[in-house]
Amino acid sequence: MTYDVAAVRERFPALKEGAAHFDGPGGTQVPDAVADAVAGALTAAVANRGSVTAAEVRADQIVLDARSAMADLLAGVPAGIVFGRSMTQLTYDLARALAKDWNPGDEVVVSRLDHDADIRPWVHAAEARGVTVRWAEFDRESGELDVEAVAGLLGPRTRLVAVTGASNLLGTRPDVPAIAERTHAAGALLFVDGVHLTPHSVVDIGALGADFYACSPYKFLGPHLGVLAADPGLLEGVHSDKLLPQTGAVPERFELGTLPYELLAGTTAAVDFLAGLVPGEGTRRERLVRSLTALEDHEQVMLERLEKGLARIPGMRMYGAPGRRRTPTTLFSVDGVDSAEIYSFLAARGVNAPAGSFYALECSRWLGLGDAGAVRAGIAPYTDESDVDRLLSGLDALTA
Repeated sequence: MTYDVAAVRERFPALKEGAAHFDGPGGTQVPDAVADAVAGALTAAVANRGSVTAAEVRADQIVLDARSAMADLLAGVPAGIVFGRSMTQLTYDLARALAKDWNPGDEVVVSRLDHDADIRPWVHAAEARGVTVRWAEFDRESGELDVEAVAGLLGPRTRLVAVTGASNLLGTRPDVPAIAERTHAAGALLFVDGVHLTPHSVVDIGALGADFYACSPYKFLGPHLGVLAADPGLLEGVHSDKLLPQTGAVPERFELGTLPYELLAGTTAAVDFLAGLVPGEGTRRERLVRSLTALEDHEQVMLERLEKGLARIPGMRMYGAPGRRRTPTTLFSVDGVDSAEIYSFLAARGVNAPAGSFYALECSRWLGLGDAGAVRAGIAPYTDESDVDRLLSGLDALTA
C-alpha cells in the first residue's frame, strides 16, 4: 500500500495559501470533493424529505447516503447513525435521555483524560438526578489511562462509563476493548468519544465494545456536524424529548429539526475521499480499511520525525509518552517561553500550531498546565516532511 502525500495535498485548495497546518485536531482542512458536494447539495433542488417530488427524494437520498457512509467508516449499521449539530450537542442530548432512568445512588464514571464534551454532559446529567460521579485519573508522567483506573471505580450501581478513544490533547489511546469488557461485566454502558480517534485509525465500534460512539466529520476532512453511532436496538430503549409531530422511529427520533442536507452530502464525500486515499478495489469498508491503515503508517512516520526533532531543542518539554501507541498528536512547551508566544511566533512564519487546553480542561489541569495548556501539533493526512521541518525550523529560531 503506497500513500502518496503529494497527490493528497493537491486535493486541498486551502494548502495553496502556503501555511503548514498542525491545527488538524481542532478541525482539518477540506478536500475539493467535499466542497463540491456541499455546493452541489446547496444548488440542487431539495426540500423536506419525502417520496413525491424530485426535491424530496433527493433530500431523502442525501440522508440515506450519509448514514451508509458513516456506517461503513465505523463498521456500524445505517439505522444506528444519528446526526446532530455537534458531538457536544449529541452527548448532552443522550446524557439527558439516559439520565431519565437513573436514580439517586447510581454512579457514572468519567475520565480526567477526556475532552470536556465527554465529561460535563455526564456530570450535569448526574447532578440533576442525584447520581454520583466517579473520576478515573491517568498517569501524569506517561499520559496513560490504565484499565484498572477505570475498573477500580466500577460497582453494582454504575450505570455508564464515558471514556475517550484517543486524547485530543496528548494522543493517548486507552485500551477501550478492555475497559468495555470490565464495564459490561459490571452491567454498565460504555460511551466512547471517538472525535480524535476516528481521523487517525480504522474504527470498528463492535470490536471496541462501544455501546455509544460519537465523532465529528470536520475532524476527518468533512463539514461541521456531529455523529452518534449505536446499535438500533439499544437506541430503541432510549427516549429523548422531541416535538409531537416528529417521528418516533430510530434514528430519526434523536434528530431535532431539519437535517443540514448540504453537510450530510459533504460527510459522504469525506468518507469516500478517505476510502480513496490508496487506490484499489473492494467495498467501501474494505477500501477504508486499506486507506486508513496506510494513512496511519504515514502519520506515524511524520510523528516520529517531529518528536525526534523536538527532542533535540533546548528547553523542550513534551507531555505524554512519545513512542507509545498514540494518535499523531504532540503537546509541548519550552522552558521559560510562554506557549501563547510560541503559537504567535510560529504563526508569523506560516506554521499553524496553536496553544491552549483545547477543551480538555481536566486533562490540562491534571498535567499541571492549568487552563492555559501548551502548544499542540497534530499530523493530518496532508502533512508532509516539509511541514514538519518548517515547524522544527521555527522552534530552532525561537530558541536560538
